[in-house]
Amino acid sequence: MTYCVGMLLDEGLVMAADTRTNAGVDNVGKFKKLHIWEKRGDRVFVLLTAGNLAVTQAVVSHLTETAANKPSKSSPGGLFTAKTMFQAVRLVGHAVRDVKKIDGESLTEGSEAFSASFIFGGQIGKERPRLFQIYSAGNFIEATTDTPFFQIGEHKYGKPILDRVARNDMALGDAAKMVLLSFDSTLRSNLSVGLPIDMLTYESGTLRFEHMKRIGLDDPYFKMLSSEWSKALRAAFQNIEAFDI
Repeated sequence: MTYCVGMLLDEGLVMAADTRTNAGVDNVGKFKKLHIWEKRGDRVFVLLTAGNLAVTQAVVSHLTETAANKPSKSSPGGLFTAKTMFQAVRLVGHAVRDVKKIDGESLTEGSEAFSASFIFGGQIGKERPRLFQIYSAGNFIEATTDTPFFQIGEHKYGKPILDRVARNDMALGDAAKMVLLSFDSTLRSNLSVGLPIDMLTYESGTLRFEHMKRIGLDDPYFKMLSSEWSKALRAAFQNIEAFDI
C-alpha cells in the first residue's frame, strides 16, 4: 500500500508520498511514487501514484515517452505541448486508459484488479496552479477552496488533521508541517506505509522545482515534529475536563 497527499494553496503546492510497497509480509520494497516533469520558465508537473506498481510505472513511462509529442489525429499530444492544466490532466487520463487497454484484460484473467490512482498538480505559464485526483478509469476531479487537498492510498489515519487544519490560505511551510504530521499519524498506525517520504513544495509563478526533499528515519526535523506532536496531544488530553461518571 502507500500514502500520498497533494495540497493546493494560494501560495502554491505541497506534494508528498511515501516509498513503501507491500506484496506480502516477506516482500516489502521501496519505490519512488513522486514524479516530476519540468520545463523551466514554462511549465511544471508533479504526479503522485498509488496502486498496482506495474500499472503506475507504466503510466509514468508513457507520460515521459510522449511528453514532447504534438497533438495529431492519432495522438492527443504530450505534457510539454498541452496549453492548459485541464489539457494536461486529460493526457494523464488518456495514459491510464491506454495502459488499461494493454494490461487490463490480462490482470483480470490473473485475478488481479486494475488498481491505480493519482494526484496530479502543476502550473502552465500564467495560469494558476491546479490540482487533480485521477481515478483508475482515467476520469478526474479538481481541488477547490472548499476542499484544497487530495489523498490516495492508505489515507484514513492521516485525514483527521487535514480535515481540521487544512486551508488554502496557509503558508507553504505550515502546510508542509501539517502534511508531515498527517504522515506521522499514518506511519504509527499502518505498517504498509513507510519511510522515506518524498516531499515537494512549489511556489506559485516560479515555474521551476526548487524545494524537494527525501525525509528518512534519521531526519532531525521529522523526529522533532513527531515527538512534539505526541507531547502536544498528551497535554491537550490532560487539559480537557474528565468525563463525569
